[in-house]
Amino acid sequence: MLNKLKQWKRQQNSEDVDERFQELVKHPIPGHVAIIMDGNGRWAQKRALPRVAGHHEGMKCVRRITKLANELGIEALTLYAFSTENWKRPKMEVEFLMKLPEEFLGTFLPELVEENVQVKMMGNKEDIPPHTLKAVSKAIEATKDNDGLILNFALNYGSRAEILDSIRHVLNDIQNGILDEKQLNEEIFSTYLMTKELKDPDLLIRTSGEIRLSNFMLWQLAYTEFWFTECLWPDFGKEQFTEAIEAYQGRSRRFGGIKSEES
Repeated sequence: MLNKLKQWKRQQNSEDVDERFQELVKHPIPGHVAIIMDGNGRWAQKRALPRVAGHHEGMKCVRRITKLANELGIEALTLYAFSTENWKRPKMEVEFLMKLPEEFLGTFLPELVEENVQVKMMGNKEDIPPHTLKAVSKAIEATKDNDGLILNFALNYGSRAEILDSIRHVLNDIQNGILDEKQLNEEIFSTYLMTKELKDPDLLIRTSGEIRLSNFMLWQLAYTEFWFTECLWPDFGKEQFTEAIEAYQGRSRRFGGIKSEES
């Protein structure tokens, strides 16, 4: 009897989440959502599993959230997959993480093509293993003509390095007469960033309860709405994603100004 009651409650909750998810499209949807996918290791440790098991489970969540984002009509989804600091982790874990793009894109690529998703990547390619780059490049090539959701993987990415590299390119262009120093402004500088083809994120989601940016898109997140959750990334699903979008829709974005009805 108790099991039947629990099953009924789960069904009721699922139906409620489905209804709330469908209601989201009646209100403004964030054009670009960025996610710091955190908590894979803790998810595994709670289950007495190796950390890599958490990363493997987190890969399934990437597929789940990509499909939900596409269904909502979100234009771009940027996922913080591997930071420039993550190389400090144990060698076995790093090697496993570098194999995940092959496995994920190998199984999910036909679905991405079919659902009109375009794969992109930002980050420093130099240190990424050839087999990882090959898998990512294959996905980018296979989906380059798609014009639906942009699935942008931040792989071997660090925002400070990105900004410094952009400054070097700006200085080089000024020295070579390509750019007039007096013309340099925020809009022009943004074209030197790795996200030059994307609008700045409207919403940032970070899982696992951590409340920091961890060197992620520091320039681009200047006026982004933040949403944090205790939920570990492998457990992040439709209910949490719906809650994040609902929170975004309930906020007033003024970008430093004031609403017209305010004095």
